Amino acid sequence: MTTEHIVNFLEDFSIEVTPNAANKIEKFEDFLPIGTFIYIAHIEGTPIKDTVSTAKKITDQGFRAMPHFPARIIKDKVMLSEWISMYKNEAGVENALLIAGGANKPYGDYDSSIQLIESELFDQADFKNLHIAGHPEGNKDIDPDGTTSNVDEALSWKNEFSKRTNASMAITTQFCFDSNSVIEWANNIKKSGIDIPVHIGIAGPAKLQTLLRYSIECGVGASIKILQKRAKDITKLLLPYKPTQIIQELAKHKAENPDFNIEKVHFYPLGGIKQVSQFIKEY
Repeated sequence: MTTEHIVNFLEDFSIEVTPNAANKIEKFEDFLPIGTFIYIAHIEGTPIKDTVSTAKKITDQGFRAMPHFPARIIKDKVMLSEWISMYKNEAGVENALLIAGGANKPYGDYDSSIQLIESELFDQADFKNLHIAGHPEGNKDIDPDGTTSNVDEALSWKNEFSKRTNASMAITTQFCFDSNSVIEWANNIKKSGIDIPVHIGIAGPAKLQTLLRYSIECGVGASIKILQKRAKDITKLLLPYKPTQIIQELAKHKAENPDFNIEKVHFYPLGGIKQVSQFIKEY
């Protein structure tokens, strides 16, 4: 295992922000390489003008904005068309993460990212990158029975769609802490014929209590055990978590298996963008 392997694995990473977090950053270039993909989380209740304003700030500073489009909070095709138009015309956005979203029930016509794709509005607007969600540990909202059958079926449909669109597609996953679970999941979807590249979600450095709270909220099942084990060690409880181990293990696996379908890292800066930036600079 060499530092070079880790540097290669972290190359062209992406990161996520909320409008509130973005407002606190004057210049993104102080923390991130110019051209980095910056996803914009669209939390339920956030006005679209706030996320579009954030996207404009990102693109104006030389970065690539990728706003979330949560299906369940989009009322209908008219609203979806308006959002796409605002992002494109006001902020120069050509990228989108299409997700079902965290709302318990749909506000209107859309319930899944597949329905957003079927609208054909993103193709018509000539979006360059369409990313979709991945769930290495399953998703209880989609598969209440604890299996991955619905998630797998949706991925297969999107895989077929990826062959018909001119946009570049990737699977951006929920954050994970267990490299073994990630490797097993990634290998399994590849065996099932899914050849969309994977951008693996990694939680950035943060307090352990913060990570546990987000993990419970997001339903990151198997990985929580790793955090809970760490929490029992009083010598580690007060130290901030860093994703060193999972990054090293996945980078090593990638170096030994060049065809491994995880191509990039997507950071969730639960402890802040500055902390992620400092962590990456260590390499």
